[in-house]
Amino acid sequence: MTLPLTFSAEVAQARAAGTPIVALESTIITHGMPHPQNIEVARAVEADIRTAGAVPATIAVLDGQLHIGLETTELDALAQARNVAKLSRADLAACIARGGTGATTVAATMIAARLAGIAVFATGGIGGVHKGAEDSFDISADLMELAQTPVTVVAAGAKAILDVAKTLEVLETQGVPVIAVGQDSFPAFWSASSPLKAPLRMDDPAQIAKAHTLRAALGLPGGQLVANPIPAEDEIPAAEMAPVIAQAQADAKAHGISGKAVTPYLLQRIFELTDGRSLTANIALVRNNARLAAGIAAEIARQAA
Repeated sequence: MTLPLTFSAEVAQARAAGTPIVALESTIITHGMPHPQNIEVARAVEADIRTAGAVPATIAVLDGQLHIGLETTELDALAQARNVAKLSRADLAACIARGGTGATTVAATMIAARLAGIAVFATGGIGGVHKGAEDSFDISADLMELAQTPVTVVAAGAKAILDVAKTLEVLETQGVPVIAVGQDSFPAFWSASSPLKAPLRMDDPAQIAKAHTLRAALGLPGGQLVANPIPAEDEIPAAEMAPVIAQAQADAKAHGISGKAVTPYLLQRIFELTDGRSLTANIALVRNNARLAAGIAAEIARQAA
């Protein structure tokens, strides 16, 4: 059947010209920040990608159409929309079939990027294994998506609210390359480093791009996780964040928060406990990831030429 894909004018032109493209998720717009800050950040991230020589493709489902890139009016409307579905692998097709509107998570954005022939995706942090998963079995679909969908994902590691050590173990079991950029330790989202050693290290976009291309040449399924540390001037040190995260998790348990509600609850509670500093750091790391993703996408295009 014909896929209900809709390309923005800018993305369609980039595809025709062979210009590098970077995919962007849309849940950060609909579920991550209040209006008007969400649209301001979305525009800033898109501008960062353009400045770095690539074209941004923010992905979302609008009225049953999978949009690869949003026009200005569509981006504005999504930023103000209410009750937008949060789409992952399990519910992406159902939302499209019902003619619905939804914002894409990491997993759903990777699926859409693959369908559109986009090799690189920039986000904040991936989902992973939640603390207590040995009882709850709460493990993000992002990890399995990385194991099967050939997209390089640039993130500031896994969200620090997770059991990051177990997240790395699952990624290793699934054969996902985890590449720290410019350092040996695995980034801790709001913090530049952690006690955990990254499985791999690469120091420039050309190496990362070559690894992406070689995985396809070797017939290896899945993508890469590029763990890009937040700039030092924007980070909140891990020692400072640890008690804040612990308090937020205790509050979530006390209120019986579970399932898909856990991550948004924790992020909002941490925002409150840090007087907004966590969101400021989150914005900085997303923009930093977008710039690196543009460089990787440009290198993939150059190496393929």
